[in-house]
Amino acid sequence: MSTEIINESEQEIDVEHVAKLARFLLEQLRVHPQADLRIKFGDEATITELNERYFDTEGPTDVLSFPGDELLPGRLDEEPEEGDLGDIIIAPTIAAKQGEAAGHGTVAEIELLTTHGILHLLGYDHVDPDEHAEMFGLQAKLLKAWGSTATPPE
Repeated sequence: MSTEIINESEQEIDVEHVAKLARFLLEQLRVHPQADLRIKFGDEATITELNERYFDTEGPTDVLSFPGDELLPGRLDEEPEEGDLGDIIIAPTIAAKQGEAAGHGTVAEIELLTTHGILHLLGYDHVDPDEHAEMFGLQAKLLKAWGSTATPPE
C-alpha cells in the first residue's frame, strides 16, 4: 500500500501516526495492500476553495474526500481490488477547534476525520438515516479498535 501524507498547513502534524492509522484502517476494511491513498493537511483557505468548487458548499469544512478508482471494502470471501483509493484533505485548524469542543483534543479529531474520509473513499455516506447509522457505527467501531479517544458525533 502506498500512503502519502503531505502537510501543507502551518500546524504540526504527526504524519507517522496518521500513516499508521491509515494502514490499520485499510487492513481492517480489507483494502488491497497495493491501493494508493493520499492524505493532505491544508489551511482553511484551501479547503474552503475546494469545498466551494467541488461540492457547491460555501465556507470551510473539516475533511473532504476525492475517490480514485471507487474501490469498495474487501469481503472475506474474495480478494480486494487493486487501485487508487483517492485523496483526503483535512483542515487541522478546524480539527483543533472541533476536538476541543468535543473534549477529546486535536489528535483524536484527526483520527476521526481520517477514518471518516477513508470511509467516504470506500463509498460510505451519511445522507439518509440508514446510511448514517451504518457509516457512523463502523467509524465508531474502527476508532475503538484503534484505541482512539475520539467520541464520534451521533
